Amino acid sequence: MRIHRNVTLLAAALAFAGAMAASGIAAAANSWGLPDEVEARFDAQVTDVLCVLSGDCPEDCGAGKRLLGLLQDDGTLVLPLKNAGPFTGPTVDLIPFCNQRVTVDGLFTTNYGVTTFAVQFVRPEGGEWRGANGFVRQWAKERGLETKDKKARRWMRNDEQILELIEEQGVLGLKDKGITP
Repeated sequence: MRIHRNVTLLAAALAFAGAMAASGIAAAANSWGLPDEVEARFDAQVTDVLCVLSGDCPEDCGAGKRLLGLLQDDGTLVLPLKNAGPFTGPTVDLIPFCNQRVTVDGLFTTNYGVTTFAVQFVRPEGGEWRGANGFVRQWAKERGLETKDKKARRWMRNDEQILELIEEQGVLGLKDKGITP
């Protein structure tokens, strides 16, 4: 009975995947086992969050130095705080679409009452799906490394800014606070 159920589920999943592939739709978001995660796909305009909140709106959405948001047609501002890379944000993947409409695919999650969105795929209006995993490629390129280089794969242990902050503040940010970890 269990084998029959698993085969039925597998067949249904393959049929769904086949239908998506035939229609040109990319695979849906992958579960990460996050608290209260919900797979989602929606259309929105890539925008500078500070612009929406304060009216300070540079044309280039802050040139990648500001938090980007996804503004839905109903006025809902979705905060995408993660992309598909470990310990990375979605700015690198969204900045090329500043002030443009996109379709995003990913995971909503709620933690301590705060709902955020993890972008896994992005598609510009009329364009092709792209994986939201560009941060490590960009980080490596800026340092003259190959993406598969060990330093690039473990970028968070090799990033100059992170190392400087650890030196200044300690591993837990408690240096010179009278607290020893």
